[in-house]
Order: sequence, then structure tokens, then C-alpha cells
Amino acid sequence: FQAGIREDDNLQSMLVGSVMRKIKSRTWKKQRYFKLQEDCMTIWYKSKKAGNSHSTFSVSDVEAIREGHQSEVLLSIADEFPADRCFTLVFRSRRGNLDLVAESAEEAQSWIRGIRKLVENLENMGEREKLDQWISDWFKKADKNNDGRMNFKEVRDLLKMMNVDMSEHHAHRLFTMADKSQSGTLEGDEFVLFYKMLTQREDVLKVFQEYSADGQKLSQADLEDFLREEQFEEGDIQHHAKQLIERYEPSDTAKLLNAMTFDGFLMYLGSTEGSIFNPDRRGIFQDLGQPLCHYFIASSHNTYLMEDQLRGHSSVEGYIRALSRGCRCVEVDCWDGANGEPIVYHGHTFTSKILFKDVVGAVANYAFKVSEYPVILSVENHCGVEQQKVMAQHLNHILGDKLLKNTLNGKAPTGLPSPEDLRGKILLKAKKIGPLEDGFNGMAEDSQTGEVSDENDVVETDEDNLHPDSVRRRVMSGQGRTSAACPQRSKQRLSKELSDCVVYCKSVHFRSFKHSRIHSKFYEVASFTESKARKHLREAGAEFVYHNSRQLTRVYPSGFRTDSSNFNPQEMWNAGCQIVALNFQTAGEGMDLNDGLFRQNGNCGYVLKPSFMRTAEKRFDPETPHKRDSYKPIVLTIQVISGQQLPKVNIKEDSIVDPLVRVEIYGVPLDQAKQETRYIENNGFNPVWYDTLRFTIHTPELAMVRFVVEDYDKTSRNDFVGQYTLPLSCMQQGYRHIHLLSKDGTSIPPASLFVH
Repeated sequence: FQAGIREDDNLQSMLVGSVMRKIKSRTWKKQRYFKLQEDCMTIWYKSKKAGNSHSTFSVSDVEAIREGHQSEVLLSIADEFPADRCFTLVFRSRRGNLDLVAESAEEAQSWIRGIRKLVENLENMGEREKLDQWISDWFKKADKNNDGRMNFKEVRDLLKMMNVDMSEHHAHRLFTMADKSQSGTLEGDEFVLFYKMLTQREDVLKVFQEYSADGQKLSQADLEDFLREEQFEEGDIQHHAKQLIERYEPSDTAKLLNAMTFDGFLMYLGSTEGSIFNPDRRGIFQDLGQPLCHYFIASSHNTYLMEDQLRGHSSVEGYIRALSRGCRCVEVDCWDGANGEPIVYHGHTFTSKILFKDVVGAVANYAFKVSEYPVILSVENHCGVEQQKVMAQHLNHILGDKLLKNTLNGKAPTGLPSPEDLRGKILLKAKKIGPLEDGFNGMAEDSQTGEVSDENDVVETDEDNLHPDSVRRRVMSGQGRTSAACPQRSKQRLSKELSDCVVYCKSVHFRSFKHSRIHSKFYEVASFTESKARKHLREAGAEFVYHNSRQLTRVYPSGFRTDSSNFNPQEMWNAGCQIVALNFQTAGEGMDLNDGLFRQNGNCGYVLKPSFMRTAEKRFDPETPHKRDSYKPIVLTIQVISGQQLPKVNIKEDSIVDPLVRVEIYGVPLDQAKQETRYIENNGFNPVWYDTLRFTIHTPELAMVRFVVEDYDKTSRNDFVGQYTLPLSCMQQGYRHIHLLSKDGTSIPPASLFVH
């Protein structure tokens, strides 16, 4: 790749550097000098005058580049700088964007193309190259005087930085062995050799030697035995073994012998095929032709917020990020705004406000970039009739034929369509005047507005969705809309134009399961706060599951979660609730489970519910899983063998991780369980456990498994190091690596766990 850089004009000019404006707001626009470093992995920038202070970011942190005025900040200065000079760098995890304006359109293009090329190059790197790159990054960090060589003291300091605590004696012995040139220092290649001796994988060697007839290599027959006996593989094992040798064996000599060396074996176990997540489940493998209510749907709550819901910043970026993560249901809170333009924000709080039309624009642009399956706009409508008409205009004008305005075949529907039927469509979930059928039997209203009873839920708020203080404020100002404050049912006026945009997702008030069984229509959607949903689950779990086999349900976090924390979505999935809306902006266990569930099926945002939750005949009750016909509990045994290159938690120079691994099972109440290994003192580099954990799982179809690594601390709470969450149904058996993710759900290579 380095050679290719010399021919690439864009990268050449990035190596020279450019002055660009970094934009934070309409008033904060400062010039910065940006330059690609020689490693072609880091971009460095500093202000023209501020002394020595500079910042850097790694190309591997860049998730996307948006050209033109594609962020609020750049839109706010659109009158000042033309779109062809502007671009936005979007980073992984929850780090803020970088908005830039180049001196000319050519220069902007040069940076845009150059960075895209670097990102693409990174994505195409093999595992081996990635590891070499990672090692050389550390080498550069530690080589303080930039002379390309390191003495023993520098190497020792580097080991500390890399989370290795080892005996001086052992480190020195390896140092001397790696110092081939006997110069008393290690140069590039010698350091890589030193690192590889340091990370000798005894745990993998043990397995390799068990199956190797001569201790040197695995013949194809040896490899087949391993795949059959340890990896529990079925199907054409002979063909698969051949493929693995072809794909992962670095030695051509071994390939000719149809054999795999230890290096090849290590490469295979570290690859996606050797990982715990079954590659067959990564792409779309489920039937997407069933009614919408038969799927779990990736859903976001308060999508416009970037942080907490009292004072947080509202932003179109929230929608872009959620949709880019495969989210298929976003929430829009609409209020009357100035100049006749509806606005979106968290009502009666200090969150900032954005225009409804900008939100619709972002949805139009990003809805189908990651998944082509339908997106549901869940609208919480607080607007008067006039601005509702404006909302309808924006929806029609901006979304055009992406907006679903009629039933699919123009006939009165008898059931919900499927994700497959609705590809490329955006559905509005909101209140509607009268039943859907009216439009088909000449009953359509001529009037321009209609009334729907508020039912204390036109805005999907109820007692526990309001902050206690705001309840008090509203009751005093006569605005109280909570059932506690005003027992009478108010009416809300709806504009016919907005009502007409609602087809298969009509928001209704929920009375009882019995009432729904007799009266409710398949296109009606009820919403519950987490506490109401829990109450129904406790009192009538089987009824809830049955209700959700016929129609959609949305569950959202309680209003008391002013920090925008999340509940555990698993409880709601256990009841078959499809639209379990989480605060995507808040990292943690809730989002780990959500990411884990939707990691399968091509990350398309739709996951088919187990068959026993889709039928009306069989009643499944999550409280009594053993009562269903096809009840087959399984025993899950996990041996946690070792960890590799766990990241440092504390930046404190001398601290080294004391890691432990906890395996958590989420599922029906009977399956909820946690067990952990012992902790290993002072070794985040290559800790070894060989600890075995056992679980009995009663409803494997619903179970999720979360691996958490923590830094043990006897005096205070353990620190989080990394995690990985996946559905039990997507787990591969045998010897597997688990590639850990950060708190934000982004990858932290080369950190991993090795398990059986």
C-alpha cells in the first residue's frame, strides 16, 4: 500500500497538508492546519497560533465522510461557504463530528477522496496486516526520539503501556533473542519478532498438538477431525477443511501438502470463521415475508436527542446515527414552532429545538442506506391543526413516493403486510380519524379535520413518562395532561391531511387484552411505558404474547429516566413486543443487547420471532416456559480459556488490568443468570483462566449471551474493559475467539477472549 501512496495525488497533497476552517457553530470558525502523518494512519492538526497544542485522530476512527452541507453546523453557515468546499467527518462511537471547510472545492475533493481511499484500504486489510499495523502503531508511540529503534528501557515502558506486566528477567531474555543485529536495540522487524515471542499462544498450541500427528502441521485429515470433533461442524467437512487451508495458510509449501501449520491454525481461529458468531447468520437468512407483527424491530426512543432528556442537544444527527445503525423505527416529538413551522424537541424541557422538515429530510436521505426494509416514523403529535397540515405537506413533498399513503393493492386490507412487501417504504405511526376501512366503503370524511379522543395517550405520555417536577408545573399551569391531574378525557383535533398519511400503524389507547381480542384491528398500535408493560407481563404474560402475535406494540423508557438510561429490552422481547424503543444515544447493557439481537439477519433491523410466539393456537407464557409443546432445555457449557491484549482501563501509568470474565444470560425469567471466572492479577495482555461455567437454558430461542470483561477492584466497583453480546442461536460451538467491543459497541482490535 505504501507504494500505492506515491502514485496517489490526493494522498500526496494530504501529506503536504492544508489549512482548513474547523466549524463548531455560526460564530466559531477557526483555521487549522491539517496534515496526514507519514504512517498514513493518523491525521494531525493544530491551530495557526496556539503554541504547541495539537490534536490527532486515527483514520480507523472515521466511519463516514459526508460531502456538502450535511450537518446542522454546516447548514447554519450555508450562506457563507458553498457546499462544494464543505465536508463532515463522522467518527465511530459517540464522538462528535468534525465539520470542515476547505479553501477550494478541489482541495475539499482531494481530502474527501484521500480519506475514503485510506478507510477503504483499512477495511480490506487482512487480520495479519491489521495486527502488524497495530504493533507498529505502538512502536511509534513508544519511540520517543523517533530514531526507529528502541532500547530495553523503552521496550519495558512500552510493555506497561500495552498492559503487560512481566518479569524483568523474562522480558530481557526475549529482548536479547529478538535483537538479531546484536545492537542492544530493537528495530522495526526485530520488535515485531519480540512481540510475537511475547504473545506465543500456548493455549492454541495445546489444541494444535492434540490434533497434529507429527506436532508440526495438521494434515487435511487432522483438520477434518478437529472440525468434526471440536467445532461440531456438519455438512461437507472435507470441502470446508480444503477451503480453510486455502484461505488461512500462509506457507505455500504447506498448501501444496494440503496441510495447515500452526500459523495458519492461529489465523483461522482469529478470523470471522473462527469467531463465536456464526457467519451463516450474518447475512439475511430469515423469511421476511411474514406480517410485520411477527418481527422484533430495531427501534429508537427520543431519536432527536444526543444526550439526556432534560437539557440535551436535539439534533438531526441523532436520526442519521440511528438509521446508520440499522434502526427501523424512529421517534419524532412535534410541537408548534415559530413562523408556522413545526419543531421537534422534548416538550417542556430545556432541550434545543430542530425543524420538523429537517428531520424528514434526514430520514429521506438515510432511511435505506443500511437496510432496504421499511422505516416507521413514530410521531408524537402536539401540534395544532394548522401546523399538522404543514407536517403533512413536508411528509408528502420531501418523502415523495417513499411515504406509504395507501394500502398496498388499493383494497381494504385483511392483515399487516410484510417487511418484504414494504421494502423502500416509510410508514407513519400516529393518530388517525376513523377506521382504515372507511376509505374503501365510501365512508371517507369530507371535512378537513376530525376529532380523536385523547385517551390520555394521544401523545403517548402517562404518569410515569413525565418528570415529577414537570407534572407539578403543568398541573399548576393548567396544562396537565396526565390522568392523575385530569380525569376527564380531552379531545384532540387532527388534520385530515396528516390522518391520511397513516395507513398500517394507527396509534390507539390500550384498554385491556380482552377488549383488544374482541374489538381491536390488526393495524392498531398501542404504546406502553416500561412499567405498564411490566405490569401486564406479570399479570397476563400469555395474553400479552398472544396480543403481539396479531398486532404491533411499542414499549418506551419511563419519563423518570431523565439521564436517558435504558431498561432491559429482553423482558419486552419475552412478551413478543416488536417495537422496543431504546435511547440509542446511551451506551450500556440495554444497547449491547439490542445490538446483539440485531447483529444477525444482515443487520436489516428485522428479526423473526420464534414460531411459538407467532401462532394464536399455542399460548406461550414466558413465566412457565416448560409448559410449551416443543419444550427442549439445553445446557450451555463455556470454558473461558484466555484473553488477548485487553485494553487499559486507567490511564494511570503504572496500573495494569486484573481481568475477570462474566458470562450473563438474558432470556425468560427462569434463564436470567450470571457467573464469573476468578480474576487474574496484573495481566491484561495474555491472562489464562481455564474456568468452566455452566447454564441450563429453558427457552434457547429467546436467550442472549453477553460476555463482559472487567478489571477487578476489591475496594470499589470493577471497571468495564470490553463486552460482546449475541443471540444463543447465533453461537458457534467449539474453540472460538470473541472479538471484544468497547462501551460504545465499536470494535477494539486486537482485544479478544478465547473460549471453548
